Parts: sequence; C-alpha cells; structure tokens
Amino acid sequence: MHRPLPLDADVHPRSPEVGFAVAAKGFRPFFLLAASFAVAILPMWMLALQGVFDPSSYLDAMSWHAHEMIFGYSVAVIAGFLLTAVGNWTKRETLVGAPLLALAAIWILGRIALLGAASLPRWMPAIVDLAFLPALIVVLARSLVAARNFRNFVMLAVLGALFLANAAIHLDALGWLPGWRRRGSLVAIDIVILLVLVIAGRTFPMFTRNATGVASIRSIPILDALTAVGMLLVVVLDATVPDHASVAIASGVVALLAAARTARWGARFSFGAPLLWILHVGYLWIPIGLALRSISALTSAVPASIATHALTVGAIGALTLGMMARVALGHSGRTLVASRPAVAAFALVTAAAIARFVGTVVGADYYRTTVLAAGTLWTAAFALFLVAYARILTSPRVDGKPG
Repeated sequence: MHRPLPLDADVHPRSPEVGFAVAAKGFRPFFLLAASFAVAILPMWMLALQGVFDPSSYLDAMSWHAHEMIFGYSVAVIAGFLLTAVGNWTKRETLVGAPLLALAAIWILGRIALLGAASLPRWMPAIVDLAFLPALIVVLARSLVAARNFRNFVMLAVLGALFLANAAIHLDALGWLPGWRRRGSLVAIDIVILLVLVIAGRTFPMFTRNATGVASIRSIPILDALTAVGMLLVVVLDATVPDHASVAIASGVVALLAAARTARWGARFSFGAPLLWILHVGYLWIPIGLALRSISALTSAVPASIATHALTVGAIGALTLGMMARVALGHSGRTLVASRPAVAAFALVTAAAIARFVGTVVGADYYRTTVLAAGTLWTAAFALFLVAYARILTSPRVDGKPG
C-alpha cells in the first residue's frame, strides 16, 4: 500500500527544467485561474440577478451559475490540487511546461464557450467544456498507473463521475436528457463533497498534529470509511431517486458521521494558526449542510437552497481557499505562515458563507441584500488571495528547487 505524503512535503519528482515559473507545477496556473475566476464570476452573477447581464444563451442564468461554480471554479482547484498531489504520491511529475499550459487553456476555452454560446453552433459549448476532465484523467492516470499507486485510483473515479454529471447537464441543455440540469449540479456538489471528505481525513489531522505537536491528534479510520461510504450512497441516491426520503435519511446519517470523525482532529488547537483554522471551520459546514439537507426534506420551513449554499459557499469556498493558500506556500519553498491579506481572505469567505446562510433564513425582505453582501464578501476574499498569492504563483521557488 502506498501511503500518501503530505502536500507540503518537500518532494520533487524528476522533471524537465521549466523556465516559465507559472508552468513549473500544476497548482500554479490552476490556482491562479481559479482565484481569478472566483473574483469575476460573483459580480457577473450579481449583475445577472439585477437583470443587467445575461450570462449564457446555452444554459439559463441559474444553471450557468451553478455549473460554473462547480465545473469552472471548483474543478480548477481540484485540478491544481491533484496535479500536485499525484506528483507527491507517485514521485513522478504529472505535467509541466507547455503541456500544462495547454491543459489550462482547455479549461479556459470551456469558460469562454459557455459565455459565448450565442456565437457558436449549439453543440460546441458541450464539446469544448467536456474536453477538460478526460484530459486531466489521462494526465493523472499516467503517473498513477506507472507507479502502481492503486490506492489513489479513487481520484480518477471521482473525476470520471464529475465528467458524467457534467455530460448530463449538457445533454439537458441540448434537449436530449430533460430534467438533468438541477440533478446533475446536485450530484456534482455531492461528488466534490465526497472528494473533500476523503482528502480531509487523510490530511487535516496530520496538518494539525504536525503544526501543534499534539501527539493525540489522529484520524479515526472506521469513521473515515463509514463517512466516505455514506457520502457515496448520497451520490448514488441523488443520481437515481433525488427526491426520495432515503436521500434525507442518508444525508442525516452522513452529517452525524462527518461530525463524529473530527473528535480527535484537534480543531481546538488550531485557532492560533489561520492555515489550520480555515480548514477546520470550512469542514464544519459539511455536517451543517448535510444536516440541513435532511431537515429541509422534512419541513418546508427550511429551504433546500440553504443546505446547498452551506456546502458550496461555506464548505467548498472556505476549504478550497485554505488548501490553495497552504499548498502554494509549501510548494514554493515558503514557511507555512499565512500573511495578513490571506488571513483577511479567510475571514471574508467565512463571513460570505454566514451572510448567504442568514439571507435564506431572514426571508424575502432582506434576501437580495444578503445575497449581494455574500457575493461582495466572496469577491473581496478571493481578490485578497490574489493580492497575497499572485506573485507566489508566478515566481520561482524561493529555495531554488524545481517546481
């Protein structure tokens, strides 16, 4: 069995010399693109809510927003993370240089195709957007297969499932699979949460133990396994019987498991270290979101959207921001200490999640105001991340090592 190395371990797979720093490691272009896209997409969405801007003639505005937050922003972060992590796990470089930039260009073309769909043949946005995940799977599979790293083949399965969810959304847009825009987006969120649950169990206790020196911090393997299996069941149920009572039951059980598994993670020791607390706080939104999903199925007093935004703005937003900050520091040869702009970004993305949560609770009178507030806070958070990290992502490692 291959035990994964921490993402901030000083491991450098053999790779060709790369003169252009942003193409020297997978996290560099994709984290830069993800953060830039995060800054752009929320203002675009807020303009769409005001009726000023129509984001897509291919998908309706709400479906475009959901699609791009998942398959635009989230998938870009996942790509940067896995291109870097698989290199660590296999000690084989995944992609650097011009091929890495070409992969990033495929992602960019997908975003352009959906925005410019009115000027393209009806089928072209689907072809262009769907090209990215298979290309990423091939790149990662080469390293995993060559290293016989079977444990991490699960990452390929997750990416394959995301591709199928994306394909279902596009087939709906083309009129071939009606009703799958919402279901495909819901399943895709589930898949991203499943990936986060797996990675969190592998890394968060280790990060916290290493930083604090508290030896009792550890994962609980049986709860890790049960949580992952339970979330996989939620994925399957949402794909097959999305409105069945079994989805509410499964979501509630996974919420309890996801919370219980953190008992030994040492969250209480993390609050003096922003690179740790943002991960623990972000993770907390997962059991909250899943519990709200369960409750919303039982009473109309709790709308389903509140659960969705707890999982997306709260969990995915905070956790991706925290992991990008940590990975960028570790793999650029820098000390794992968050700068003031980064800490402010962590606070703002957390505030955005709270504002989005409150906006759903307070009712229609304040709904639009709180949505605009949440969007503004989110945009500011990622703008600050770019202030803190753009130079790091585009400059060579400070220790002179490759990557």
